Order: sequence, then structure tokens, then C-alpha cells
Amino acid sequence: MPEVLTALPWPLGWSVAVFLIAGALTVLGTIRLVTLGDTLADRTGWGEAFFGAVFFGLATSLSGIVMTAVTAATDQPQLGYSNAVGGIAAQTTAVVVADAFHRRVNLEHAAASLSNVLFGTLLIALLAIALLGTFTPDAALAGLHPASFVMIGCYIGGLHLIRKAGASPLWQAVATTETLPDVPHAHGKLDQRSSAWLWTRFTAVGLLVAVGGWAIALAAESLVAITGLSTGFIGAILMGTVNALPETVTAIAAVRRGAPTLAIAAVLGGNSLDALNLVVGDIAYRDGSIYHAAGTEELLVTTNALFMTAVLVGGLLVRQACGWGRLGFEGALIVASYAAMTVILALPPA
Repeated sequence: MPEVLTALPWPLGWSVAVFLIAGALTVLGTIRLVTLGDTLADRTGWGEAFFGAVFFGLATSLSGIVMTAVTAATDQPQLGYSNAVGGIAAQTTAVVVADAFHRRVNLEHAAASLSNVLFGTLLIALLAIALLGTFTPDAALAGLHPASFVMIGCYIGGLHLIRKAGASPLWQAVATTETLPDVPHAHGKLDQRSSAWLWTRFTAVGLLVAVGGWAIALAAESLVAITGLSTGFIGAILMGTVNALPETVTAIAAVRRGAPTLAIAAVLGGNSLDALNLVVGDIAYRDGSIYHAAGTEELLVTTNALFMTAVLVGGLLVRQACGWGRLGFEGALIVASYAAMTVILALPPA
């Protein structure tokens, strides 16, 4: 059976069936994660923003981590690189999709919080380090490029600073009539469950989502194996979109449950962990630095993801109640940027 699963490309019928079935399981699992995660965020006192960014981000990024490691280890570092940064771009666009389900006011207005702004800033720093790694010497320390160590340190240090800032904030978003604060609320029968039961169930569902995402990624890789499309398009757009599905569903489900802070946090947290996928790829790729294996298309996607994140953080700070197309200026710019990147990557090489 393992040989069958790893023998790509699969027949078209198998690829479509696996994609649809695994996609359905992933959607159902991520909706359940929102319910459990919202309860745990209140139970632990960590808040929706921090819990969503760290634990939702990990649960919904597992498939992307696996795909980056596998592609880099099989001497396809560009595919692994573009999968990581392409997922970030696609998942940022998921905020706009979730905004469409939040009809009262712009989602970034309702979800403005210090933690979300800081997580966006952390993501900008991680993407900038990845770009800097490309333009530094191709050196190695214990088999890894120094940029990988810097990214790990930046992420850990960033989490510490965000937790510390949340405990005694010196900056706060001004509450408005449309602000939905992150406050504990009732969760029905889940409030009667023990914390151990909630954590066990959250872990189990997270693993189910990871397996579903892994299967979706394999099916997508099989479907595009015979198309002749560029590595950048396959990794950034097709695989990136597939890997963004859990974050998209999580954000929409969170908005529908009245937890907009959690929706933004799930996307930004997942994106931060996807940036660390480059470290995973650097570990798996043994023929040099994955940062130096990145081509023009991979650098384009990285820069565009950096721009989209900066726009999202700007939206959280400006807090436009309504704007262009009812999505706010940041939503319109994010969609336009992602669409332009898709068109550029789809064009045949000159």
C-alpha cells in the first residue's frame, strides 16, 4: 500500500477521489478545531489571538511541513520553497474570503488586537530574513544556512515578546461599537469536559487534518505532474492553495462563530509557521542552502507574500470600517496582488 501511495502520478480518477475525500475530511476537521480551540483559548486564559496563532497554526500547517520536507529531500528544493511561501500568500488571501462572511463591518476592524498586529510584524521579519539569506554567502553551520538559525531564534523570541506584551500591553486597539472583544463565553457541552479531554481531542483532530492535508498535497502533485507548468506555479499557486484550505475554513468558521480575532490569528500564526517550513526544507535539502536554490519565481512569491502581509498589518492598524468593495483597502489590495502574481507565474517563461 505505501508503494501505491508514493508512486506518482496517480491515475486521474484516484487523484480526484483522494482530493475530494481528503478535502472533505480536512474541512470537517478544521471546523471542529475552531470549536475546541475557542474553548481552550478561554480555559487556558491565553486568548484567541495567541492560541489561534500558535496551536491552530501548527495544526493546519502540518501538511505543508511534510510537503516541503519531502520535495526538498527528493532534490526539488524550488518546489519545496515555493510551496512554503506560496502557502503564505494564499492563506493571507483567506482573510479576504473570511471577511466576506463578516457582514457587519470590515473584519480587520472587528479583529484588531495587539497580538494580531505583532504576529503580522513577526511574519514580516521572518520573510525578510528568508530574502536576506538568498543574498548572503552560501555558508553552512552544522549543515544549515545561518539564516535558518536566525529564523528559529526570531520566531521563539517573537512568541516570548508577544506573550509578554499581551500580559501588560502599552498599546491597545480602541474599542468601537463594531469591535468584538476577545472575552470568555459559554461553549455548551464542551464547558463540562475536562481540559485533558479537550487537549486530547484537539490533538487527534489536528492529526486528522494533517493527514488530510498530506493526501490533498499528494493528489495535487499528481494532478499537475503532466501539465508542464513551472515549478513556481505548481508550488506557489496549486500546492499553496491546497495547503491554505485549512486556514481558510478555520477563518470562515471562526467568523461565523463570532470569533474574528481567532480568524485573523489562525491565518497569521499558520503563515509564521509556514515561513519556518523553509528551515525544514533547508534541513532536508542536502546539496546546499534552500535559500540559494530559490529562483526568480520563488523570490517573486516571497516578496509578494511580504507585501501582502504588510498590507494586512496596515489594515489592522487603520481599522477601516468599510471600504473598497465592502472589504476595505487591504482586502482589495491583497486580492489584486495575489491575482497579479498568479498571472505572472502562469505566463510561459521568456
